[in-house]
Amino acid sequence: MSSAREAWLREEARLIILKALAGETDETLSSSMLERELRERFGIKRERSWVHGELDWLAEHGAVALTEAGTVKIAVLTAKGQRHLDREIAIEGVRRPSRPEA
Repeated sequence: MSSAREAWLREEARLIILKALAGETDETLSSSMLERELRERFGIKRERSWVHGELDWLAEHGAVALTEAGTVKIAVLTAKGQRHLDREIAIEGVRRPSRPEA
């Protein structure tokens, strides 16, 4: 896969992760659930270690908070991650969400 395609895929996956977290009542999901979301709903077939890397990246940029639980990571959406989804701010490296329909 070309580096440009991989960069696009990572930006897209990061947005999908944030949206999946926002869709949960407690804004929390495990890396195994996120791996399944990426694979089954969006066709992004990557190993859990890849998902862990994306979660680590999102945590480093303040979009999620992480807790390790054995072999999985538990991600919680932060206020900064929600502000990105609301289009109040832009986190470089995460695809911008579409504008809400008027």
